[in-house]
Amino acid sequence: MGVHEATVSRTTRGKYMQTPQGLFEMKYFFSPGLRRDTGESQSSKSVQAMIKKIIEEENKAKPLSDQKIADLLKAEGLKIARRTVTKYREGMGILATTMRKTYESA
Repeated sequence: MGVHEATVSRTTRGKYMQTPQGLFEMKYFFSPGLRRDTGESQSSKSVQAMIKKIIEEENKAKPLSDQKIADLLKAEGLKIARRTVTKYREGMGILATTMRKTYESA
């Protein structure tokens, strides 16, 4: 169709389809996940685990921004937008960069 999957997701959000089998939310018909450069699918749960691991291993004095995390994942061949990293991070209850920063007492 020539449109990005995020556009389709935003367009179908909150919409329903009546079928002979019942009423379904449109997102039911789409499989969640991301694609790697190789074309293989990566589940959203495994991507969330990758994001969590990156954040757990980051320098707490200089936490990574969502854009930097997206760039790290892209370097591993995963096509992901900064917005998606933010959505997954917030969904896991992980704070934003400024709130994760820790200061060493001298």
